[in-house]
Amino acid sequence: MIMKKLSLLLLLAVATSLSLIGQDAPNPTLNTAIRKHGLEKSKVMDIASWMCDVYGPRLTGSPMLDKATDWAQKTLKDWGMSNVHLEAWGPFGRGWEFTHFAMHATAPNYFPIIAYPKAWSPATKGVLSGEVIYLQADDEEDLKKLKGKLKGKFVLLDTIRTLKEWMDAPAKRYTSEDLLDMANAAAPGRRPDRDFNRLGGLSFNQKLFKFIMEEEPLAVLDRGFKGDLGTVFVTGARAEEGRVQDPKAKVIPQATLSVEHYNRIFRMMQKGIPVTLSMELKANYTNPDGMEHNIIAEIPGTDLKDEVVMLGAHFDSWHTGTGATDNGAGSSVMMEAARIILETIKETGIKPRRTIRLALWTGEEQGLLGSRGYVKEHFANTSPEGTIQSIKEAEQSKISGYFNLDNGTGKIRGVYLQGNAGVSPVFRAWLDPFKDLGAATLTLQNTGGTDHQAFDAAGIPGFQFIQEPIAYSTRTHHSNMDNWDHLVEDDLKQASTIIASFVLHTAMRDEKLPRKATELKAGSN
Repeated sequence: MIMKKLSLLLLLAVATSLSLIGQDAPNPTLNTAIRKHGLEKSKVMDIASWMCDVYGPRLTGSPMLDKATDWAQKTLKDWGMSNVHLEAWGPFGRGWEFTHFAMHATAPNYFPIIAYPKAWSPATKGVLSGEVIYLQADDEEDLKKLKGKLKGKFVLLDTIRTLKEWMDAPAKRYTSEDLLDMANAAAPGRRPDRDFNRLGGLSFNQKLFKFIMEEEPLAVLDRGFKGDLGTVFVTGARAEEGRVQDPKAKVIPQATLSVEHYNRIFRMMQKGIPVTLSMELKANYTNPDGMEHNIIAEIPGTDLKDEVVMLGAHFDSWHTGTGATDNGAGSSVMMEAARIILETIKETGIKPRRTIRLALWTGEEQGLLGSRGYVKEHFANTSPEGTIQSIKEAEQSKISGYFNLDNGTGKIRGVYLQGNAGVSPVFRAWLDPFKDLGAATLTLQNTGGTDHQAFDAAGIPGFQFIQEPIAYSTRTHHSNMDNWDHLVEDDLKQASTIIASFVLHTAMRDEKLPRKATELKAGSN
């Protein structure tokens, strides 16, 4: 009797396993067409050139982002995408653009300085000229001694950073050992809640910056904690209080110098030699209505058209490069994946069962604002601070999954499962046909800081792909070298092909993708 029961259980397990395998076995007809249009007839580099060379950079709230948005909508419509439209989120606040910047050392001798203004720095109203001073302060007593000494000066905030010559290439790919470590990693634990009570009050760093603002120097200058050989990592300026995007925020000119030029100025000052600089910045605050927009486009489904599978990437960038690896790469790949799916439908006659929805997000660099705004509008109720409190079941229950790409130009090596063990056998089946392209790793780990997290927080299966690091962190991420020339064509072709297959197979599946257990409750819409 016991043996009969064991045999029956074994047969049921085998049958269940075969059923899952049968459901998730990739369609060879679809994958053959996807490979053809993704690898042999790719347009991803041309898409990226339009996005970055012509319509870059794409700072949130800037006129160039608006032009890029118009181009993207027209392109998607021309390809045959349906329901192409913008969805507003916000308010974001004021945007910013700069049209001229120059910095020079004028004494004790002349040399041009490699430097970039921080986003949302105000215009200088002509050429500023003044002496450099290093602000060294460890406490409020030091600040009292400096009172009245900063006005009309360029203030240096950082000390010298010692450089070491590169003996190894700044770019790398994952080794088999790296990927094995990812595959063997445990599921991520729950993030601890932040203790906002402990964060209350002004830290000394905040007091320091408030003091600088009140003293009204000509500009505040720093150098990045990384970067050399003319590569400068630059993001946004600081306001005296609050966000720099707030129309009433007080901001003074701020710039980041190449470390070599910063160090040279500092060394001369250490020798007791006064250094004088000149700087001119022409800049404007933009986006008067304060709102921003995500770009949405669809490929209609058939029998399950009310259900959705989404793919997306952030469209916005910082301002010193053209936003190529961050994140023109991801946006170009996702647009290309949508194009590949359209061509595959034309060639095979096989239409997706679920509706496929492409999203290009804005405001990611300021805190996943576009994707969080979309999730708030469609899938979840949130607190004033942005914490998800309950789900909007009517729409949230109809989305099968969201796929994201935002880790540079490197090819896909697998998928971060975000702790969702249930999708592992599904994705394993879908990855197997692409082992020859180097994609085979599944890890329960999560990678943070990008738009899939907005969906995961709302109980939706959201995934970011494992990508080769290349020189993302060492050279291009948020730097003046983030340009089209640092995109790796074969890697982007590979990524577009694999993502097109994942999205289309998600759309064809009988069931939606498995979901993690969640404590979120349904709430009123």
